[in-house]
Amino acid sequence: MSSTPALRGALTALITPFTDSGSVDFDALRALVDRQIAGGINGLVPCGTTGEAATMTEDERAEVIKAVVAHVDGRVPVVAGTGSNCTADTIAFTQRVARENPGKIAAALVVTPYYNKPGQEDMIRHFQEVANEGTLPVILYNVPGRTGVSLTAESIITLSAHPNIIGIKDASADMVLGTQIAAHVPADFALLSGDDFTTFPLMMVGGHGCISVVSNLSPETMSGLCNAVNSGDLATALAMHRKLQPLAQVLFERSNPIPVKAAAAALGWCSPTMRGPLYAPDETFIARLRQALADFGLS
Repeated sequence: MSSTPALRGALTALITPFTDSGSVDFDALRALVDRQIAGGINGLVPCGTTGEAATMTEDERAEVIKAVVAHVDGRVPVVAGTGSNCTADTIAFTQRVARENPGKIAAALVVTPYYNKPGQEDMIRHFQEVANEGTLPVILYNVPGRTGVSLTAESIITLSAHPNIIGIKDASADMVLGTQIAAHVPADFALLSGDDFTTFPLMMVGGHGCISVVSNLSPETMSGLCNAVNSGDLATALAMHRKLQPLAQVLFERSNPIPVKAAAAALGWCSPTMRGPLYAPDETFIARLRQALADFGLS
């Protein structure tokens, strides 16, 4: 086995552009993919939280993943969001994604089951079953602020021993948890931050990168930060970490992905259309968002 993770650096949790009528805007999606790759991003993650997967049909999610994979054409790894709060459905959709994109998906991003409130043993079994039957490598997705449950360090360490579970996106912002994970998982188990704020600190305790929201707007900054840490240039990484904080703060004042999609729309990249129960923000917030983009150097 490799001593470094197969997935490292900055991966973008892609927004899903919609037309004004609410259907997926595949032209805008492909343009976003090209912008990401031109900006040096290390990987792409369609159909996660930021991609509004929760309000898309299964067929839409499958089509978006297929479109991203086809347009990427092997230029960077693609990690597909396939998780749900039903083990059987997660396995079936993961199998579908693997079948429809043979050999082209680096891993499935699988969220902790929401609403059901499973215990630790239940979640361990859930992820092991998906890893056993889903036919794709699995990245665990721990996001307690959205799901109401959190994997413990002990559960993550247990799951890291499974040969088909290759990493975790941890969006807990819990540096104690991150430190414990880094100290006890295999060297080739990818520890990725799910919070732009904590990417640099998590990498300082042994993390390998992030799955980022901010990188939708500035792949150069997030990939530059991660690449700098991984190459030992901590001064550059710290400067980038500090630079992104004001923009990241505005991007998380409202439920993700409301601000980041509004920002992409302000930059002319896509429509601001979202699917309820999330809606485009008011003009007062958009004005503040435009100012944050300008201050960051985006306009």
